[in-house]
Amino acid sequence: GKLLASFNLALRKRPVSTVQIDSAIERIEEKLLNLGQREVISSRIGELVMRELKKLDKVAYIRFASVYRSFEDIDDFRAMVDEVRK
Repeated sequence: GKLLASFNLALRKRPVSTVQIDSAIERIEEKLLNLGQREVISSRIGELVMRELKKLDKVAYIRFASVYRSFEDIDDFRAMVDEVRK
C-alpha cells in the first residue's frame, strides 16, 4: 500500500540492504497480524514503520516521518531531529 511505498521511498539511496528492509517489513507485518484486527488504523501502521526505520537508518526515519506526520510546524520537525540525535 501507500505506507510501504513511503517506507521504500524513505530508504531510497540509503546504505540499507534489501535483506534489512525485508526483515523490517516482516516484523511490521507480524506485529500487525498479532494485533488481530481486520482493519488496522493507518496511524498504528505508521508508528510501527517509524519504529523500524529509526533502527535501520536515521535519515530514512526523518524522511518518512516528515511525510507521514506532515509536520505542524518547524518546532515539530526540530524536536524530531533532536530525538534522532540522542
